[in-house]
Parts: sequence; C-alpha cells; structure tokens
Amino acid sequence: MQLINPIDAFLLASEAIELNQSVAKVAYIVAAVMFVLSLAGLSHQTSARRGNLLGIFGMVLAIAATVFGMMIDGYLWMGFAIVPAVIIGAILAARVPMTGMPELVAMLHSFVGLAAVLVGISSFLESGIEVPESEHLIHNIEIFIGVFIGAVTFTGSIFAFLKLRGSISGKPLMLPGRHALNALLILVSVGLGVWFCRVDSGGMVPLLIMTGIACFLGIHLVMAIGGADMPVVVSMLNSYSGWAAAAAGFMLKNHLLIVTGALVGSSGAILSYIMCAAMNRSFISVILGGFGGESSGPAAEVDGTVTEFSVQDTVDLLDEAQSIVIVPGYGMAVAQAQHSLAEVVRILLDRDKLVRFAIHPVAGRLPGHMNVLLAEANVPYDIVLEMDEINEDMTSTDAILVIGANDIVNPAALEDPNSPIAGMPVIEVWTAATCVVMKRGMATGYAGVDNPLFYKDNTFMLFGDAKQNVDAILSKLRD
Repeated sequence: MQLINPIDAFLLASEAIELNQSVAKVAYIVAAVMFVLSLAGLSHQTSARRGNLLGIFGMVLAIAATVFGMMIDGYLWMGFAIVPAVIIGAILAARVPMTGMPELVAMLHSFVGLAAVLVGISSFLESGIEVPESEHLIHNIEIFIGVFIGAVTFTGSIFAFLKLRGSISGKPLMLPGRHALNALLILVSVGLGVWFCRVDSGGMVPLLIMTGIACFLGIHLVMAIGGADMPVVVSMLNSYSGWAAAAAGFMLKNHLLIVTGALVGSSGAILSYIMCAAMNRSFISVILGGFGGESSGPAAEVDGTVTEFSVQDTVDLLDEAQSIVIVPGYGMAVAQAQHSLAEVVRILLDRDKLVRFAIHPVAGRLPGHMNVLLAEANVPYDIVLEMDEINEDMTSTDAILVIGANDIVNPAALEDPNSPIAGMPVIEVWTAATCVVMKRGMATGYAGVDNPLFYKDNTFMLFGDAKQNVDAILSKLRD
C-alpha cells in the first residue's frame, strides 16, 4: 500500500478547496442573475409566478454553494440549523393566511436585522476572513454601520409587526421634539463610531451602546408613523433589511450577499418612493418618521344620516348599472371574499357590463396586497387598475362597490386640511352615481379617522360580513 506524502495531501486538499470555492463563485454569479430576473418577473402580474420561482431557485443555489463550496467542515452542524429552519418556514407559509402576510413579512425583516447585528458582533470578536492591517479601519466601519442598520431594522420591524397585528395602537406616538431626539441619537452614534474605530481594544463597549441606541431609534421611528401609512413603512423596512444584508456581505466579503442586499435595498427604496409619491407624502419623512398624524387644527366633525341597503337592493343596482367599479380593502381580505367576488364579476362580464377594480397603492397592509388576493381568485389582470388609471372615470360610473375599504375612500383627505390623512390621494368613489359600502359596522379605519363618505346622499351601507354578503349577491345573480 502506497502512502501519500503529508505535504502532497495538503496540496491536494488545498486545490480541492480552491476548486470548490471557484465553483461556488460561479454559482453565486448564476444566483445573482436569477435574483435580477426574479425582480424583473415580479414587476408584472403575468410573469410574477415565474419571477417567484426564479428567486426560489436562486436562493437554493446560493445556500448550496455557500455550504458545499465555501465551508471546509461542519456540514452536520449546518444541517442541524438548516433543516429545522426549512420545516418551520414551510409550516408558517402554509398556515399563515393572506391577511397575516403583512405581519409575517415584517417579522421576517426583523430576522434579517437581527442576523446583521449578530454577524457584525461576531465579526468583531473573531473575524471569519483574513483582514489585512491596511483594511482594518474599513472593516470596523463596515461592522459598525452593519450593526446600526441591522438594529434599527430589527426593532423597527418588530413594532411594525405589533402595529399590523393590532397588539399596539396604530395611532402615531408624537413625542415632543422627536426630530431633535432622533438627530441627537444619530450624532451620539456617530461619536460612538469614532470611538469604536480609534480604540485598539475595548471596542465592544461603544459597539454595544450604539446597538442599544439603534434599537431605540428603530422603535421610535416606527411608533411615530400613523396607521394609514404602515404599508409604506413595511416597504421601507424591506429596504433597510436589504442594506443590512449588504453590510453583512461587506463584513464577510461575500459578493452574493452584497449583490442580493443591494437589490433588495434599492428596490425597496424605489417602491417606497413610488408609494410616497402616490400618497402625496415626503420620502424623507418616511426615513425620519413622524408622518401621517400631524395636523394644524382639530379635524372636522362628521355627522349625518346613514342610509342602509339590503342584498336585494345591491343586486338590483348591479343589474341596472352598465359601468361598475369595485374597490377592495383589508375587510375583503379578512373575510376571504375574493373568490366569491370573482364569480360575481364573471357573471356581470357575461352580461356585457363594464366591470373594473380600483386598487389604491396602500390598500390592505402590504404593497400589492389586493393585487395578490385578486390574482389568487383568477380575476383577469386587465380589469384590475391602479387608482391613477381609473379615478378620472369615477364620475361616469353607474355603481361602485366598496368592500372592506375605509381610509382609501375617505373624502376627508381632500376636503379637510386638518384631517390626519389630509393630502393623501384617495379613490373618489363619492363622485359616482351610486356607491355601496360593505362594512361590518361604523368603526373607523386603520388610521382611526371618521369617514364622511358614509353619510353622503349617494352612498348606501350594506352591513355584515363581506363574504356572506358577496355570497348572497352571487346566489341572487345566479337566480
């Protein structure tokens, strides 16, 4: 039996490791391309399914390349980490309803932020990569910034989750001098960063102090934002989680993590900007917090008489109308009425009626929430229109069905300058000939603002569970 020289064995092992790492880097490039194509596919309803699959394949490839290409040993321990995580993720994805998706997304963002914090602290304690002396300062800056963004994302996402879940109030928390407080906290963090980068030892103290400050800052930023603007906050936290991942990539010198984080961060920021523009909000105010709740005076009192409608009245209205617009909201998602509603729409379309959906940019609790629900019910994409595409047609519409929406159809946004949602563009349903609003009761929307729409002469209230009412309308239309 021929023995292998230890030096030769070492060289062979080194060559094998270098080969594995080279293959992993190629796999990283392929995964990065898949992520770009995934984002491109998600930009349109018809290609969203393909885009989602590309993202899944890209992530599986990235994880496999990291585990088998970059790791030398420890596969068993990595299996103990990955397998339970996959099982938990699969169970959550299967059990969480569409109405719970916004909270789940916010919680997932918090995981990304926490991971960035832990990676940063562990990189400071014992760097997993070789850092030349000339790059030591840059590496410390990467650690500090990564931990800061991660901590803000972590606590901000947790409190966004609590707001979306209803565990805490959706009303904005307006502390006196909150903007000055935020600026002071950031300046203190900058000072701690200088301390952290200048000391040769004992840097853990300023790093941990900054982490605590950043955690408080994340809570304060989210708590200062009103409920009507929470979809924008979720989008912005998505951007933060991307930048936190990119910062972790710089710490670990992992190019795929940098690319992926930059894609998520930039796309989330662009989406937030588009949503802010659609809501007439300042993009900077999202970052600084404290919008969606300010006013120069007391809001106008809402009074009047509510006129109730029955299911039969609604069916008669739909039978007589030629042009119909449906405005879905979070109440439709809670009642899971989209499938029955899709059947109602098919019957109306078969009767040669013009039926369209009007989607507000922040309808629901998550960007695109209503679009996903309607796609799930196989509603044709070409009749699902954004607010800006259909608002001008409201005056020529015979009948409008508002199903579980409140703040996005509130005329106070345009008529009352002191309203907490003043200036926010809304779907002007009150300009149509007749408007029917389906609600369980007269409760306010997520922003906690009364709605004058309910008292207008051409508005009728159909109270009750949206699913039961839509089912009853579908039954009568079939008869």
